[in-house]
Amino acid sequence: MITHRSAVPLVGVLLAGSAVLTQPAAAAPPAETVGGTGKTGKTAVAEGYGGAVSTVDLDASEAALRVLRRGGNAVDAAVAAAAVLGVTEPYSAGLAGGGFLLYYDARRKKVHTIDGRETAPAAMTAASLEGIPFEEAVTSGLSAGVPGSVAQWELALRRFGTLSLRQALQPAIEVARRGFTVDQTFHDQTAANAARFADFTSTAKLFLPGGAPPKVGSTFRNPELAETYRLLGRYGPRWLYGGRLGEEIVATVKRPPVAPGSTRTVRPGLMELPDLAAYRALERPPTKVSYRGMDVYGMAPPSSGGSTVGEALNILQALPEVGLHEYLEASRLAFADRGKYVGDVPGVPLRQLLSDGFAKERACLVTERAMAHPAPAGEPDGDYGPCPAATPAATAQQAPEGPETTHLVVADRWGNVVAYNITIESTGGNGIVVPGRGFLLNNELTDFTFGPAPGDPNLPGPGKRPRSSMAPTIVLDGGKPVLALGSPGGSTIITTVLQILVNRWELGMSLPEAVAAPRATQRNTAQTQAEQAFIDRHGAELSARGHSLALNPEIGAATAVEFLGGGRLQAVAEPARRGGGSALVLVPAR
Repeated sequence: MITHRSAVPLVGVLLAGSAVLTQPAAAAPPAETVGGTGKTGKTAVAEGYGGAVSTVDLDASEAALRVLRRGGNAVDAAVAAAAVLGVTEPYSAGLAGGGFLLYYDARRKKVHTIDGRETAPAAMTAASLEGIPFEEAVTSGLSAGVPGSVAQWELALRRFGTLSLRQALQPAIEVARRGFTVDQTFHDQTAANAARFADFTSTAKLFLPGGAPPKVGSTFRNPELAETYRLLGRYGPRWLYGGRLGEEIVATVKRPPVAPGSTRTVRPGLMELPDLAAYRALERPPTKVSYRGMDVYGMAPPSSGGSTVGEALNILQALPEVGLHEYLEASRLAFADRGKYVGDVPGVPLRQLLSDGFAKERACLVTERAMAHPAPAGEPDGDYGPCPAATPAATAQQAPEGPETTHLVVADRWGNVVAYNITIESTGGNGIVVPGRGFLLNNELTDFTFGPAPGDPNLPGPGKRPRSSMAPTIVLDGGKPVLALGSPGGSTIITTVLQILVNRWELGMSLPEAVAAPRATQRNTAQTQAEQAFIDRHGAELSARGHSLALNPEIGAATAVEFLGGGRLQAVAEPARRGGGSALVLVPAR
């Protein structure tokens, strides 16, 4: 989610154990300019030198920029920004979530990835979610996966950063203590969740002070989260992964603090303390495809982002021409293969899915007309011959994915780059705040296929990581970074990243134009969802070619950084979607 929240000075006394709100204060004088934008507002595009940041939130972008200004690198700044987002974007991110991080090491000219995806408890089986209504599963202890974010932060800092976890958490502690100004988006998202938040005593206490969502313009403070971050910095990740904080998370998952009088059916979870103690963030080889002479790196399984974006790019390169019709058809085919082959299972045919031979075999199915629904999965078996018949496949079950992931990009003075997706899944996660700790639990396990679905690679299982669509992406040219980007949006993350790349290099748009352009998303579904502006501009032409378009009011919320040459950087965020993002540079161009 993208919101505008400027941190405000600490006023009054923090009340232990609950959020603190104050009414709007009188207008303050204009603040000093930071990285090309005033602290009282956000800007979607910033150009300059020495480092760049693009996040969904001004406080997070400013925190990252301060880290860069004080000599920290891109990893230090990314972790600091992610922790701040846990304060200001608590319905999208937090220490009880997970994510995927791509890091380009400028000195070694190498891309690394860190998998911080949540895992299923050891007691979870393929049948654990069967027969449970999706909405009932979301708001439950059963949906909470073992958190990966803190382990991911610690591993990233230890391997590639210069700060300790304690130092990286300090900006978030400051924001949580002094508070941020509630905007319309934060208010509306709280209101949309008010019914389920009210069903848990700890959540209502934090997010519904006085029984109602915080007012727009009021100051929201979270002293409980500030103290949690402080203790996490003091005791380290073991405090969560097997220590006291872990015990409190497990207790909350197994015995959710349901409010007296609530009629909601709240299922307990399966998580135990050994599940937390066993968790590890993992370094994995990135996915890689060659596209227009550049190297495009993404995240390997259990994310489907790198494989699906990469396969679609390969299909587009195998076509004689590329436009919006071809973009939609390439995405349709890549999603068909994603559903059949990609998950946290042994033997994902990643090399063949990203091979040129397989892409050519898939591309031959693209004609002047939209394919019949659903497109069949291909056979990535290494034996690629004449074009196979395009026989529609049986409709496969697709797990719903929460749209409220967040994404950030950071580049530093040395040329290092981070693209980082972090999430707690649905807006507000599973709706349950750990009592006294100030953060929501995730509902990532609803990303599994509920089943029964024999052979589905995304069925739940002990220790498995649910398939994700998060697609942090870094593009290199001659071993040097050209572009880093990503987006929230559930499975529309993949199409958002793909469409921005198509806009930028196939349709000749600048990066700000490519991000702002209206979007459509085809995920091997009967209808192509599209924003109204896209339908108005392209609907008639695409309908004439057999596409059926349905309205999706808003798709994605991208953040990106492009390297313009000569040390010049361009940070780009959304100008309008979800309130607009925050792009900053260290030394603005004059």
